[in-house]
Amino acid sequence: ACRATTFFPNLEAAKDADIIFFCSPNNPTGAAATRAQCKELVDFANKNGQIVIYDAAYAFYIENPDCPKTIYEIEGSETCCIESCSFSKYAGFTGLRLGWTVVPEALKFADGSSVRFDWNRCMCTAFNGASNVAQGGGLAALSDEGWKSMQETVGFYKENAKMLKKTFEELGFKVYGAVDAPYVWVDFDGRDSWEVFTEILTKTDIVTTPGAGFGPTGDGFVRMSAFCHRDNLETAIERLKKEFAK
Repeated sequence: ACRATTFFPNLEAAKDADIIFFCSPNNPTGAAATRAQCKELVDFANKNGQIVIYDAAYAFYIENPDCPKTIYEIEGSETCCIESCSFSKYAGFTGLRLGWTVVPEALKFADGSSVRFDWNRCMCTAFNGASNVAQGGGLAALSDEGWKSMQETVGFYKENAKMLKKTFEELGFKVYGAVDAPYVWVDFDGRDSWEVFTEILTKTDIVTTPGAGFGPTGDGFVRMSAFCHRDNLETAIERLKKEFAK
């Protein structure tokens, strides 16, 4: 369960867990955790001897200065957090699958042994590394030209997201996300999300993602993605305004 509107989880529900998976910015809600929320998460994990797997795949989209782009901006995180990220959402590497994981030396198991040592052993045993093609693409993405291109790409999709959010707000819907993430989370006031999905598809030929697909608490919402060409987005907005104007 998450706190209303902020989508930050009720951590007490995970007090007996060994591992907590946490994604910020979040897919599908588009919510990004604040520094205070991340500090609460870190303190909770350290207190209960838990490890947090922190998914930062959309961190490059964060523009709110109160939302950290890495969990390691938070004091105490090195003793309880593993962070993962990738080029998937920054450089269109979804098919190539090139990413990285940070496992701090300070992170230990309850017996004091190194988490990093076991992580390295698992990676070296079960994984032969990313392909040369993927690594070459990663190096190109981190060049001056590649970095500029990634920033432009992210900026383009963020603008798409804001256009979608504005559209649904003008249509009278409560909308979340679209500021620190490329997703728009639209509240359809408790309606069955699969019915909403079907209605939007039937009336506008637009494919969305029903919130129930992310779990029972997502029902009543529909996720819209900003990953599209601008002309397609403009056409979609015209159709949505025509069919859902109140």
